[in-house]
Amino acid sequence: QTQLLGVLLAAASNFLISVSLNIQKCAHRRLVCQAEQKPYYTSKLWWCGIILLGLGEVGNFTAYGFAPIALVAPLGCVSVIGSAFISVFFLKKTMRTADILGGALTITGIYLLVTFAPNVPQELTARQVQNYLVSWPFLVYSILEIIVFCILLYFYKRKAVKNIVVLLMMVALLASLTVIAVKAVSSMIALSVKGKMQLTYSVFYIMIVLMAASCAFQTKFLNQAMHLYEATAVVPINFVFFTTSATISGVIFYREFQSAALLSVFMFLFGCLLSFLGVVIIARSKEEEHLQIPFIDCGHIPGQKLTGKIQPDSHSSCYGTLNKEDDLVKRQS
Repeated sequence: QTQLLGVLLAAASNFLISVSLNIQKCAHRRLVCQAEQKPYYTSKLWWCGIILLGLGEVGNFTAYGFAPIALVAPLGCVSVIGSAFISVFFLKKTMRTADILGGALTITGIYLLVTFAPNVPQELTARQVQNYLVSWPFLVYSILEIIVFCILLYFYKRKAVKNIVVLLMMVALLASLTVIAVKAVSSMIALSVKGKMQLTYSVFYIMIVLMAASCAFQTKFLNQAMHLYEATAVVPINFVFFTTSATISGVIFYREFQSAALLSVFMFLFGCLLSFLGVVIIARSKEEEHLQIPFIDCGHIPGQKLTGKIQPDSHSSCYGTLNKEDDLVKRQS
């Protein structure tokens, strides 16, 4: 029942995130279409989206305290599939065959993930987290991760390599530390609420620092990738890298598949593969849309002293000319 609660919480939270992103985009569109340009943070609709986004992230954080990382992390695909279908209502987009196919694959993958996910105890005490931190599998994993991250960072800083794979691999490596810390903090808070105080242990605050630091640097590299590349490329690659990295960290740090049957492991991995494929199909079918400014501002045209806006009359024989030019054309004719 605890694990089912975590699954429902993660799915609902990711769906809420997809709703919030569509609301924010809708707010930006409305602001651009207004004659008087206002900052986005003055829009009540935008703030509504931000509040929903915050609730979704809090729900995701809480879900890690009730379900394994290997189950919560792949459920991020709910936000991708939810966004694809919600955009039909919020942004008046057309439902495509690729969206339906990708959605069907993703839902099938989610079903397999939930069915064959590892069933392990989710109550983590501070002492258990301390033991996991000094276990040799995690120490070896940490050393390998640090070496790979330093190599990628060298190419990024010294060689100015801004390849999307390099950027998103660094994001994924940091994300593995983030989910480890998030699960530890969430679990210790949940136990403390139940009366088993865990907040007096130093490992709790170590995990909070690790969570905040890894999340901050993760956001930096992800924003860099979003700046340099299209979202249709960043979203599927980041989802695949993040889910793979988070699942591996859960297996190594929390030993989530330690007693799982071989068939369960295979079906779980097959469910991940279907989810990956569904997200790639949905993301690849989306085209980047660029908002168009619906008027001409003469104040931004070199040589023009006018400050008003001009909206040319498409029914006029001299479409696109200024008023004085209209009069001159009439007199000449």
